[in-house]
Amino acid sequence: MNAETPAYAAPVFEESDARAADALIALALEEDLGPNGDDLTSRLLVPADAVGGCDVKSRATGVLAGLPIVERILPAVAERTGHAPLELLPIARDGEALHPGSVVASLFGPVRDLLTAERTILNFLTHLSGVATLTRQFVEAVEGTHAAILDTRKTHPGYRQLEKYAVRCGGGANHRMGLHDACLVKDNHLAAWRERTGESGDLGDLVRRVKGELPAGALLIVEVDRHDQFAAVLPAEPDVILLDNLPPAELAQAVSERDAADSTVKLEASGGVNLDTVRAIAESGVDRISIGALTHSAVALDLGFDWHDAGPPTLPS
Repeated sequence: MNAETPAYAAPVFEESDARAADALIALALEEDLGPNGDDLTSRLLVPADAVGGCDVKSRATGVLAGLPIVERILPAVAERTGHAPLELLPIARDGEALHPGSVVASLFGPVRDLLTAERTILNFLTHLSGVATLTRQFVEAVEGTHAAILDTRKTHPGYRQLEKYAVRCGGGANHRMGLHDACLVKDNHLAAWRERTGESGDLGDLVRRVKGELPAGALLIVEVDRHDQFAAVLPAEPDVILLDNLPPAELAQAVSERDAADSTVKLEASGGVNLDTVRAIAESGVDRISIGALTHSAVALDLGFDWHDAGPPTLPS
C-alpha cells in the first residue's frame, strides 16, 4: 500500500450487512461444531477453567474489513458453549491501513472459546480484508481522475452483502446488489426481446421500452461493446452506459460524444480491467470502472492470533 495513503472513513455496517453476517456465522459454526456443538480437540486438551488472551495481528500490508462481524461471532460462540461472550477490544477500524505487526483487536476469556472462535474469526477477517486491500489498490491507481471503482455481482454465494461492504472499506463503491434493484440490459436481453415480441428494434428502442416500466429509484444500465450500439443508446438516455471491453481510445471517444451531446448519462468501463490497465481506462474520462476481480479474485490478507496470558484487554490511559 502507498505509505502516504489518505485516511478513509470507516463505512457504515448496515442492518442488511448484519443479517448476512449472522446467517454466515451460524453456518460457519455449524460446519465446525457439528450437530452436537463440540470442539473435540479443545474439550479433550484444554481445562474448562483455563482463561487467556490473544491479539489479532496483521502479518502483511493491507486494509482491514470485517471487525463488526467479529463482534457478532463472540455471542454466537458463547450461545453454543454456555459461557459469557469473549471480551473484545477493537484497536483498528475497518477501512484502516494495516502493516505487519498491526494489532487489529484483543480478545480475552475462556481458552476453549478462543480456540473455537479462532478459525471463524480469521476466515471472515482474512477474506474480507483481502477484498478491501485489492479495492484500495485500484482506488489508489486512479487517484487524480474522477473515476469511481465499483464491484460487480461476481461474488461468492452468501457473501455478496459482506464482500460489497469490504469493497466500501477499501474506498470503492457498490454496483447493483442483485437482479432486483437495477435493470442492466445486455445483448442477450435484446435477442430474447426480439424473439418474444417479433420486434426488430435496437438497444436504443429497448431502452425506451424499459424506461416506461422501470420501478421508481431503479437504475437503468445498458451494456454495449461497439460504437454503433453506443450511438443508438446514448439518445435514449439510460442512467448508465456500460462500455464493455473497449480500449481507452474508444472510451475517450464515447466520453467526448457524450459531453458534446450535453448528456447526463454516466459512462462505465468494464471487462479485463487490472492494475496495469486501470489508470489508462480512468484517464479516458469515464465516470465508473467496474471490476469483478475485487470480489472473485482477492487474495486473503494474512492475519493471525498471537496468544498471551495477560488479563482482559484495556486501552492505555
